[in-house]
Parts: sequence; C-alpha cells; structure tokens
Amino acid sequence: MAEAAAPTTGSQPPLTEPFEIGGVGISNRVLLAPLASIGNWFVRLQAKRYGAGLAVSEMVSSFGLHYGNEKTMRELLRIHPDEHPVSIQLFGQSPEAMESGARIAADAGADLIDINMGCPVPKVRKTGAGAELLSDPELALDLARAAREGSGLPVTVKIRSGLMPGDRSGFDLAIRLVEEAGVAGIGFHPRVAKQGHKGRPDYEMARELTGAIDVPMIISGGLSSAEAARIAYEESNADAVMIARGSFGYPWVFAELTGQEIDPPSREAIMDELAWVMDRAEEHLGEVRAGRYLRKFYPWYLDQLDVSKVVRNELCQTAGLDRAREIVTGIRNGEAVIA
Repeated sequence: MAEAAAPTTGSQPPLTEPFEIGGVGISNRVLLAPLASIGNWFVRLQAKRYGAGLAVSEMVSSFGLHYGNEKTMRELLRIHPDEHPVSIQLFGQSPEAMESGARIAADAGADLIDINMGCPVPKVRKTGAGAELLSDPELALDLARAAREGSGLPVTVKIRSGLMPGDRSGFDLAIRLVEEAGVAGIGFHPRVAKQGHKGRPDYEMARELTGAIDVPMIISGGLSSAEAARIAYEESNADAVMIARGSFGYPWVFAELTGQEIDPPSREAIMDELAWVMDRAEEHLGEVRAGRYLRKFYPWYLDQLDVSKVVRNELCQTAGLDRAREIVTGIRNGEAVIA
C-alpha cells in the first residue's frame, strides 16, 4: 500500500487540520462543492465516507422552499444523519424568499447556509440569481442578511470573480459581503461567469482575497485532481479547497487529500462504489426515476476502466435499473473488458 502524498507544503495548515466556519467545526479543509442537479444526500454522504470535512448541497430554490414545493421539500432538503456538518445552498433574488427558505433549511437540519452568487447558467442568471447578483451588489448584500436572519446559522457565499473578462465585481462584492453582511466564509471561483469552466483560474486574485478578508476563503475552480487541488490551495493561500468535477466517479480524491494511505482503486472497488450509488439512487428516487437519473453517473466510473464501446453505450442509454445492474455485474466480472 502506497503512502499518500503530503497534503500541502509551506506555511499553510495541512489540509488535514480542522478549522471553523462561523463557529461550526469542520474536521478538515477538504470540501465537496455544490453540484447542480447532482449533490443530493447520497452524493454528499459518499464524499463524507471518503473523508470530506464538509459537503454542500446542490442548488435549492429559495422560492421552492418559501412556497412549499413538494418535490423541493421532500428531495432537495433530505439530509442523512451521517452527513453533519452539512451546508444547504440556496439561490434566488428575493430577500423575503431567501429569509423564509433559509429558515426552512435550518429547520430541516442544515448546519450552514450557502448562497449561490456564482452560477453562470443563463436560465439562472436571467432570473436575477446566481452570478447575475454581481451586477446588483446591494441586493446581494440584502440576500445574505436575509439568510442570516432567517436561519440563525452561519452563512457563506459561493461567488465568481466577475462577469466578463477584466471584471472584478465578484472580488469586490466578496469583501463587502464579509464586512457589511457578516458572511462567515467565501467560496471563491476565480474565473468570470463568461468563462464557465474554461481557462485557468486566477489563483493570484484568490490569494489577494485571502489577505483582504478575515473569514475562511475556500478555493474552487480547476480542482480536477488531488494534485491540482494542492497546487490551487498553495497558490491561492486559501483556508480550504472545494472539490467539484474532480470528485465525479472518484470519491477517492477526498481520501488522497486528507492524507489517507490508499492504493489506486481496483476494478472491484470502482464497481462496488457504482453499485452503492445505484442502490442509493433507487432509495432516493424510486426504480423508474433512478434508472434515468443514473445515466449521467455511469461514464464517470466507466472512464476509469477498459470497457467495450458496445457495453458502455448500452449502460449509458438504458433506463431500466435491472438491466443496468446486469451490465454492471458483467463489467465487474471482466466480461465486458476490451481485450
């Protein structure tokens, strides 16, 4: 068994060292980022199983909570007892709905509230939410205050550095959110919204933000592997890292970053983890919906294996959970491996 690489070097605390966000203790400095339409309770629980100190939920509509939308309340606010501490991320542009939604999330068991001010997706921005809030800083401040008042919990904000190339509106707003709205932490993605997930994040700007605020700055963006996360942590002088795409089908990234001694996952381990995800998805959504929902998960696991194109395509296109389990069993047994 190989010894895991040291989490960090230099003067920063190691990623294994505990820290606090607004008085909430976090066991280490490796977090699961909010993953839209993905980060439900079992994805968060998976990250915690492999060592993540905190997991943040997928985006939850503050309006959905405020108006008591049944699906939002039943599915998106579902928290597993083993998740804690857990953060629920809200989005929206109404302070009234944000205050109400934050109160409902707190009553559901959230330990922290996060507000999305970074989503670059047009359908979110056109409502005035997500990254669009960078163009209305006064509203952004009101939303953060409303979430604090409604929940009584520490509030963090996930934010982009700006909207267009050369724009630093997100950087400036992050400072104001801490100083004027009492935000307890900033999740900073140092790319502008126009970039989406393309281009190298500006970790120097993130380092500048670390020095400008007196609450944790959690670096996000470009953390596609454990090594990339370590580099971003050091270059930004962050207080923690927030892993998104680097965890897709590879929860072992949390073990790597928290200093656990691990071997590269075997075929059996990868298939065991996929089977666990399939079981939890059925538990969460029921057999019919889970069968469709899981099709986005399969490629993340198959990318780590030599699986024939025919078998891969069948698994990724099937909507039936029973058939999907048969295919997964075949892959586990080596029946679908490329010779």
